[in-house]
Amino acid sequence: MKTDMQLKQDVLDELNWESAVNAAQIGVEVKNGVVTLVGQVGSFAEKWDAERAVLRIAGVSALAVEIDVKLQGSSKRTDTDIAQAANHVLAWTTALPKDAVKVMVEDGWITLSGEVNWEYQRDVAAAGVRYLMGVNGVSNDISLKPAVSLSAVKSDIETALKRRAVDGSQDIAVGLQGTDVTLNGWVRSWSEHDLAIHAAWGTPGVKKVVDNLTVTYRG
Repeated sequence: MKTDMQLKQDVLDELNWESAVNAAQIGVEVKNGVVTLVGQVGSFAEKWDAERAVLRIAGVSALAVEIDVKLQGSSKRTDTDIAQAANHVLAWTTALPKDAVKVMVEDGWITLSGEVNWEYQRDVAAAGVRYLMGVNGVSNDISLKPAVSLSAVKSDIETALKRRAVDGSQDIAVGLQGTDVTLNGWVRSWSEHDLAIHAAWGTPGVKKVVDNLTVTYRG
Protein backbone atom coordinates (compact mmCIF):
# COMPACT_ATOMS: atom_id res chain seq x y z
CA MET A 1 0.00 0.00 0.00
CA LYS A 2 1.35 3.42 -0.96
CA THR A 3 2.09 6.06 1.62
CA ASP A 4 0.63 9.53 1.12
CA MET A 5 4.10 10.75 0.14
CA GLN A 6 4.48 8.04 -2.50
CA LEU A 7 0.99 8.73 -3.82
CA LYS A 8 1.69 12.45 -4.05
CA GLN A 9 4.84 11.81 -6.05
CA ASP A 10 2.94 9.50 -8.39
CA VAL A 11 0.30 12.20 -8.93
CA LEU A 12 2.94 14.84 -9.63
CA ASP A 13 4.71 12.52 -12.06
CA GLU A 14 1.46 11.70 -13.88
CA LEU A 15 0.50 15.37 -14.19
CA ASN A 16 3.95 16.17 -15.57
CA TRP A 17 3.63 13.26 -18.01
CA GLU A 18 0.20 14.43 -19.23
CA SER A 19 1.04 16.81 -22.09
CA ALA A 20 -2.43 18.43 -22.02
CA VAL A 21 -1.82 19.72 -18.48
CA ASN A 22 0.45 22.50 -17.24
CA ALA A 23 1.47 20.78 -14.02
CA ALA A 24 3.24 23.89 -12.74
CA GLN A 25 -0.15 25.52 -12.20
CA ILE A 26 -1.57 22.68 -10.12
CA GLY A 27 -0.83 21.94 -6.48
CA VAL A 28 -1.29 18.47 -4.99
CA GLU A 29 -2.27 17.50 -1.46
CA VAL A 30 -2.73 13.93 -0.23
CA LYS A 31 -4.19 12.71 3.06
CA ASN A 32 -5.17 9.11 3.76
CA GLY A 33 -5.27 8.33 0.05
CA VAL A 34 -7.53 11.28 -0.77
CA VAL A 35 -5.97 13.53 -3.41
CA THR A 36 -6.83 17.22 -3.60
CA LEU A 37 -5.92 19.29 -6.63
CA VAL A 38 -5.68 23.06 -6.22
CA GLY A 39 -4.69 25.89 -8.52
CA GLN A 40 -5.80 27.64 -11.66
CA VAL A 41 -5.88 26.49 -15.29
CA GLY A 42 -6.68 28.17 -18.58
CA SER A 43 -9.51 25.90 -19.77
CA PHE A 44 -12.08 23.39 -18.59
CA ALA A 45 -10.45 20.82 -20.88
CA GLU A 46 -7.19 21.11 -18.97
CA LYS A 47 -9.03 20.71 -15.66
CA TRP A 48 -10.78 17.61 -17.01
CA ASP A 49 -7.50 16.11 -18.27
CA ALA A 50 -5.88 16.71 -14.87
CA GLU A 51 -8.74 14.88 -13.14
CA ARG A 52 -8.52 11.92 -15.57
CA ALA A 53 -4.75 11.74 -15.05
CA VAL A 54 -5.09 11.43 -11.27
CA LEU A 55 -7.85 8.82 -11.51
CA ARG A 56 -5.53 6.61 -13.57
CA ILE A 57 -3.21 6.20 -10.59
CA ALA A 58 -3.44 3.11 -8.41
CA GLY A 59 -4.01 3.85 -4.72
CA VAL A 60 -6.16 6.98 -5.12
CA SER A 61 -9.19 6.43 -2.90
CA ALA A 62 -10.92 9.73 -3.69
CA LEU A 63 -10.32 12.95 -5.58
CA ALA A 64 -11.27 16.49 -4.57
CA VAL A 65 -10.88 19.18 -7.22
CA GLU A 66 -10.42 22.79 -6.16
CA ILE A 67 -9.10 24.01 -9.49
CA ASP A 68 -10.45 27.28 -10.90
CA VAL A 69 -10.82 27.79 -14.65
CA LYS A 70 -9.48 31.24 -15.58
CA LEU A 71 -10.08 32.00 -19.24
CA GLN A 72 -7.49 34.26 -20.78
CA GLY A 73 -8.05 37.00 -23.37
CA SER A 74 -9.04 35.46 -26.70
CA SER A 75 -10.33 32.30 -24.96
CA LYS A 76 -13.33 34.17 -23.57
CA ARG A 77 -16.65 33.63 -25.34
CA THR A 78 -20.20 34.79 -24.72
CA ASP A 79 -22.78 32.20 -23.69
CA THR A 80 -24.44 32.68 -27.09
CA ASP A 81 -21.18 31.93 -28.92
CA ILE A 82 -20.62 28.80 -26.82
CA ALA A 83 -24.20 27.59 -27.31
CA GLN A 84 -23.98 28.05 -31.08
CA ALA A 85 -20.64 26.25 -31.24
CA ALA A 86 -21.99 23.38 -29.12
CA ASN A 87 -25.06 23.04 -31.32
CA HIS A 88 -22.88 22.86 -34.42
CA VAL A 89 -20.65 20.17 -32.90
CA LEU A 90 -23.60 18.05 -31.83
CA ALA A 91 -25.30 18.45 -35.21
CA TRP A 92 -22.16 17.16 -36.94
CA THR A 93 -21.73 14.20 -34.56
CA THR A 94 -22.91 11.14 -36.48
CA ALA A 95 -23.37 9.05 -33.32
CA LEU A 96 -26.22 11.30 -32.14
CA PRO A 97 -29.78 11.34 -33.49
CA LYS A 98 -30.82 14.70 -34.95
CA ASP A 99 -32.04 17.15 -32.29
CA ALA A 100 -31.77 14.50 -29.55
CA VAL A 101 -29.55 16.67 -27.32
CA LYS A 102 -30.38 20.16 -26.09
CA VAL A 103 -27.84 22.75 -24.98
CA MET A 104 -28.07 25.38 -22.25
CA VAL A 105 -25.19 27.69 -21.37
CA GLU A 106 -24.89 29.91 -18.31
CA ASP A 107 -21.69 31.74 -17.39
CA GLY A 108 -19.73 29.44 -19.70
CA TRP A 109 -21.13 26.28 -18.13
CA ILE A 110 -22.80 23.90 -20.59
CA THR A 111 -25.73 21.74 -19.50
CA LEU A 112 -26.75 18.96 -21.88
CA SER A 113 -30.24 17.47 -21.74
CA GLY A 114 -32.42 15.24 -23.89
CA GLU A 115 -32.73 11.51 -24.48
CA VAL A 116 -30.57 8.97 -26.32
CA ASN A 117 -30.59 5.19 -26.63
CA TRP A 118 -27.09 4.28 -25.44
CA GLU A 119 -24.65 5.36 -22.77
CA TYR A 120 -21.85 5.85 -25.32
CA GLN A 121 -24.00 8.54 -26.96
CA ARG A 122 -24.12 10.46 -23.67
CA ASP A 123 -20.33 10.22 -23.49
CA VAL A 124 -19.87 11.30 -27.11
CA ALA A 125 -22.07 14.36 -26.59
CA ALA A 126 -20.16 15.50 -23.50
CA ALA A 127 -16.78 14.85 -25.12
CA GLY A 128 -17.82 16.85 -28.17
CA VAL A 129 -18.43 20.08 -26.25
CA ARG A 130 -15.89 19.68 -23.47
CA TYR A 131 -13.00 21.11 -25.50
CA LEU A 132 -14.81 24.12 -26.96
CA MET A 133 -13.10 27.42 -26.30
CA GLY A 134 -14.67 29.42 -23.48
CA VAL A 135 -16.26 26.48 -21.66
CA ASN A 136 -16.04 26.55 -17.86
CA GLY A 137 -17.70 23.19 -17.21
CA VAL A 138 -20.12 20.58 -18.53
CA SER A 139 -23.11 18.94 -16.84
CA ASN A 140 -24.35 15.83 -18.63
CA ASP A 141 -28.07 15.53 -17.86
CA ILE A 142 -28.88 13.46 -20.95
CA SER A 143 -31.10 10.51 -20.04
CA LEU A 144 -31.46 7.09 -21.61
CA LYS A 145 -34.76 6.38 -23.37
CA PRO A 146 -35.61 2.72 -22.90
CA ALA A 147 -35.88 0.70 -19.74
CA VAL A 148 -33.38 -2.13 -19.78
CA SER A 149 -34.80 -5.60 -20.29
CA LEU A 150 -33.03 -8.49 -18.54
CA SER A 151 -34.07 -10.86 -21.31
CA ALA A 152 -32.73 -8.42 -23.93
CA VAL A 153 -29.30 -8.28 -22.25
CA LYS A 154 -29.14 -12.08 -22.03
CA SER A 155 -30.28 -12.43 -25.63
CA ASP A 156 -27.70 -9.94 -26.90
CA ILE A 157 -24.87 -11.77 -25.11
CA GLU A 158 -26.03 -15.17 -26.33
CA THR A 159 -26.35 -13.92 -29.90
CA ALA A 160 -22.92 -12.30 -29.82
CA LEU A 161 -21.26 -15.46 -28.53
CA LYS A 162 -23.05 -17.66 -31.04
CA ARG A 163 -21.82 -15.43 -33.88
CA ARG A 164 -18.34 -16.50 -32.83
CA ALA A 165 -19.38 -20.15 -32.66
CA VAL A 166 -19.12 -20.12 -28.88
CA ASP A 167 -21.71 -21.91 -26.77
CA GLY A 168 -20.77 -20.54 -23.38
CA SER A 169 -23.54 -18.10 -22.60
CA GLN A 170 -25.07 -20.57 -20.12
CA ASP A 171 -22.03 -19.98 -17.90
CA ILE A 172 -22.79 -16.25 -17.63
CA ALA A 173 -25.34 -15.02 -15.10
CA VAL A 174 -26.84 -11.61 -15.83
CA GLY A 175 -28.07 -9.39 -13.03
CA LEU A 176 -30.03 -6.20 -13.54
CA GLN A 177 -30.77 -3.31 -11.21
CA GLY A 178 -32.31 -0.30 -12.92
CA THR A 179 -29.97 0.50 -15.79
CA ASP A 180 -26.97 -1.30 -14.22
CA VAL A 181 -26.03 -4.75 -15.52
CA THR A 182 -23.84 -7.18 -13.58
CA LEU A 183 -22.17 -10.14 -15.30
CA ASN A 184 -21.14 -13.09 -13.13
CA GLY A 185 -19.72 -16.50 -14.09
CA TRP A 186 -16.87 -17.63 -16.30
CA VAL A 187 -15.74 -17.53 -19.91
CA ARG A 188 -13.11 -19.55 -21.78
CA SER A 189 -10.92 -16.72 -23.09
CA TRP A 190 -10.34 -13.00 -22.96
CA SER A 191 -11.94 -12.64 -26.39
CA GLU A 192 -15.16 -14.22 -25.02
CA HIS A 193 -14.89 -11.94 -21.98
CA ASP A 194 -14.60 -8.80 -24.13
CA LEU A 195 -17.41 -9.99 -26.39
CA ALA A 196 -19.79 -10.49 -23.45
CA ILE A 197 -18.95 -7.06 -21.98
CA HIS A 198 -19.37 -5.38 -25.36
CA ALA A 199 -22.71 -7.12 -25.90
CA ALA A 200 -23.98 -5.94 -22.52
CA TRP A 201 -22.94 -2.35 -23.28
CA GLY A 202 -24.62 -2.64 -26.68
CA THR A 203 -28.04 -3.27 -25.18
CA PRO A 204 -30.18 -0.10 -25.34
CA GLY A 205 -30.63 1.59 -21.96
CA VAL A 206 -27.60 0.10 -20.19
CA LYS A 207 -25.80 2.80 -18.20
CA LYS A 208 -23.27 0.72 -16.29
CA VAL A 209 -21.75 -2.76 -16.65
CA VAL A 210 -20.19 -4.44 -13.61
CA ASP A 211 -17.68 -7.06 -14.75
CA ASN A 212 -17.46 -10.03 -12.35
CA LEU A 213 -16.53 -12.53 -15.06
CA THR A 214 -13.64 -14.93 -14.57
CA VAL A 215 -11.52 -16.15 -17.45
CA THR A 216 -11.02 -19.90 -16.99
CA TYR A 217 -9.29 -21.91 -19.67
CA ARG A 218 -11.14 -25.22 -19.82
CA GLY A 219 -10.98 -28.05 -22.28
